[in-house]
Amino acid sequence: MVDLEIASEVEAFPLTGRFLMGRLRHDMFEAEKALLESMIERTRTLARPERILEKGKVYSYSTMLIDGFVLRTLDGVQNRYAVSFHVPGDFVDLHCFALGRLDHNIDTIGEVTLGYVPHEQIAWVMREHPHLARLFWFSTLLDAAMHREWVMKLEQLTTARRLAHIFAEIWRRLDMVGLGDPKGFATPLTQAHLAEMSGASAIHVNRAVSELRELGIADIHRGRIDIPDRAALERFALFEPDYLYGEGTLSMRQDR
Repeated sequence: MVDLEIASEVEAFPLTGRFLMGRLRHDMFEAEKALLESMIERTRTLARPERILEKGKVYSYSTMLIDGFVLRTLDGVQNRYAVSFHVPGDFVDLHCFALGRLDHNIDTIGEVTLGYVPHEQIAWVMREHPHLARLFWFSTLLDAAMHREWVMKLEQLTTARRLAHIFAEIWRRLDMVGLGDPKGFATPLTQAHLAEMSGASAIHVNRAVSELRELGIADIHRGRIDIPDRAALERFALFEPDYLYGEGTLSMRQDR
């Protein structure tokens, strides 16, 4: 889907227009898109970082990320660990529908706008709209695929390559929802966030950031990550985007 088409979708469906963009949104009927938009019972904008969902707490709604970024996190004895990163259009806690609670936390970074969908609405969709329910299910499978990739890369890569892989994934995902730009991306991520995401100490992250800058892979400063050569970034990161289901052998946009 080209940028003009994405812009048209977001204009028509400002709350949910980025849901599954670049993957299976083309499979949604217009009535399903309108239904999904109507499921957002209320919205909320947060200006500062906040824990919006807490491990073990019972919730009666699931959350659509409309604008901004959030982290899926676990609290260790001394540190917080980020196990995935979410971009606009992600249903960040659809898993919560099944059990009413999560086994992890959802934390915002920077300003975000959230949309809330009551679980009773999702239950109704499961009964009455099986095709849309299948697309909801797919979005949780995508979350699982990204988590598996992060686990593998934490084992395989040096800290600098882990950071490069994280940047490559975020950039691709932003492109999918029409928010990428040719030379990098804006982000509220700090080096402290990068340490949580890469499983490294602040010292190792600082060294890795310097290495990426010296190699000309990425220049990281508050509010922005500049990347002069996407192909070089992805080669350095050993990044293969197939697991995002947007292109390649696992693309969900192929005829099935």
